[in-house]
Amino acid sequence: MVINNQIVTFPELKEAYSKYINNPDDLARIEKAYNFASLKHEGQFRKSGDPYITHLLGVGMILATLQTSPNTIIAGLLHDTIEDTGTTKEEIALQFGDEVAFLVESLTKITRLSDFHNSDFQAEDHRKIFLAMAADIRVIIIKLADRLHNMRTLQFQPEEKQKRIAQETLDVYVPIAHRLGLNSIMSELQDLSLYYSQREVFSSIEEKLNESNKDLNDSLMRIKTKLTALLTKAGIPFEISSRVKSIYSIYKKMYLKNYKFEDIYDILALRIITKTETNCYEILGYIHSAFTPVPGRFKDYIAMPKPNMYQSLHTTILSGDGHVFEIQIRTQEMDETAEEGVAAHWRYKEGTHYDPKKEQHDIEEQLHWFKDFVNLANQDKDEVNAKEYESQLRQDIFEANVYVFTPKGKVIDLPAGATPIDFAYKIHTDLGDTLSGARVNGKLVPLSTKLKTGDMVEIETKNGSSPNSEWLNIAVSSFAKAHIRKYLAKQNAEYIRSDQIEKGKASMRDSLRERKVTGSIEKMIDQKLLDNFRCADSDELYIKICNRNLMPQQIIEYLDIAHPSSSPEMIASDTKKALQNKPAPSVKDAVLLANGDSAMITLANCCTPLPGDPIVGYVSKGRGIKVHRANCPNILSEQARLIQVKWNPEMDKSVKYPVDFFVESFDRAGLLVDIMNTITHQGDLVTSIKAQYKASHGVTTVAITAMVEDASALDNLFQALMGVKSVYSVRRALH
Repeated sequence: MVINNQIVTFPELKEAYSKYINNPDDLARIEKAYNFASLKHEGQFRKSGDPYITHLLGVGMILATLQTSPNTIIAGLLHDTIEDTGTTKEEIALQFGDEVAFLVESLTKITRLSDFHNSDFQAEDHRKIFLAMAADIRVIIIKLADRLHNMRTLQFQPEEKQKRIAQETLDVYVPIAHRLGLNSIMSELQDLSLYYSQREVFSSIEEKLNESNKDLNDSLMRIKTKLTALLTKAGIPFEISSRVKSIYSIYKKMYLKNYKFEDIYDILALRIITKTETNCYEILGYIHSAFTPVPGRFKDYIAMPKPNMYQSLHTTILSGDGHVFEIQIRTQEMDETAEEGVAAHWRYKEGTHYDPKKEQHDIEEQLHWFKDFVNLANQDKDEVNAKEYESQLRQDIFEANVYVFTPKGKVIDLPAGATPIDFAYKIHTDLGDTLSGARVNGKLVPLSTKLKTGDMVEIETKNGSSPNSEWLNIAVSSFAKAHIRKYLAKQNAEYIRSDQIEKGKASMRDSLRERKVTGSIEKMIDQKLLDNFRCADSDELYIKICNRNLMPQQIIEYLDIAHPSSSPEMIASDTKKALQNKPAPSVKDAVLLANGDSAMITLANCCTPLPGDPIVGYVSKGRGIKVHRANCPNILSEQARLIQVKWNPEMDKSVKYPVDFFVESFDRAGLLVDIMNTITHQGDLVTSIKAQYKASHGVTTVAITAMVEDASALDNLFQALMGVKSVYSVRRALH
């Protein structure tokens, strides 16, 4: 393989960008950037032994070849100054302006590939690349130029690092180049990656290609001669050239699709460049009249461009001498877009009031997938971790290979296996949320129908229609599933709110009934009461009661409602019953009276006290003594019924007691597993666990009941749980 690692000089770079940049100020600024970079990187060398500035000139040459803007070339020359020379963003802004400073800083944030083979680090590293790309397309253009030049000089790295960088290039940079239509860069990156990662496979394909070329070239020349005569006679403007299929493209067919080398039709192909779209179709007609086309091998990418704006007619013909060839037909503009993609479409043109923000907006409009990409990049990091983000990006955007039409003819790209549900959410969230049916090519189909390239899809909506949990099993795209989950979470939140209001109201009603109070609860609740308990309305009051943030007793105390069993005579009677027929103390008794005697004592469920907690006894009506934590709000207003109790110092130490607590965390994958593992590692047993996700805040609250020895062991458990990733609060429960 011939690797283009020729050292570029500044005069050569200047010659390249001077072909399309003529403004004296811009030319002076680029040269100033070169001198600035040379000074900053003075004394730094690459693994090859070459001065570091040669890398920056190589990057600049790739950018100049793409005819990018002056600021893009300047940022390319300066892209390592912050990271490698200690230059500040402010210094760059002062010398070259805020726009260049922003680009250089964005490139700096895209960290180099880690020397440690850590998949979490790499996933986060890749996320930074995608975020930078979403912020400004020029960042990734420069980064691709940087990666391409590094790949051209990869032979100077250790073999292990060669393979690692080659694989990352295939996984991350090649899909980006493909989606941006930078086919010339993509193809070179692919071949270089295969060369460094699977040298023997690369050499084997290269050898087969060289062996077959002479025979194929002879046949191709005969076709070219025949077509030249035919099109010249017809008076159609044209240029004919040939291209050889890249080694990596052949590798994909042979090793990933199990083709034999002899069965690959388009190893050599003819490319015909003409003036207009009409000429393209005219030439296609002449080709099909002169040669036998292979059925099913015609593709019209002019009428239906690829998501990266690629346009061309492809047809495969029989040469008549045993060979099969692909012919591509396109205009000059289509050819430039085919090779340089977004870079060709938005080439820098002097005197056109170049506006990078407008360019970014235009790209989002023209590359319809790019808007989805930006939306995905702007997801909250707490909602989606780096690995999930990379997986979503790859499935929904980089591997989207099903192209369907809206009724108005707009092309929508979807991942393989996509259904009308995915299509609806790709168009608009509201369309997905009200989806009631779908028609594909005019026929009503089930929502589980898998769409195929070329399908025309029409969505039917109806008021009252809404997503259900089964849709999560039908949709395949991450964006559709995310919207469905969000809708279901919202609906569930509304149901939970309504349920909490009813439960809070019932709890308040029961407490009033115990005090023989009748009448409407609503009439007792006025604005003064709401203000006292900091509630906007009665619904919020009931929700607080349901969640134990407010106790009915507190409201009753505020309203000064006496309990019928609170008379001194009644309390004395209940206390006497609780202490009657008391058994002798046992070592198994967890709690004793203050004088060391036993009584009919049970632990309260509302505050789940543990040995070591400060406690107090509450003389209940006919149910003995309930032991509460001393700060339990349920007994704060019942001072007349409280008696002193203590933990038995001779209790059975092997016994564990139930305790209720809440763990609050920013939601993430694997949260419950990590919490369970932590509790088990502490030697405690979980008897109940229930998680509730609040979509509006991205927070999950986990209610847990565990069997714990004492308050000290619980403190240790809480400290361990606070060490779990994304957990921000652990607290005891009060019911």
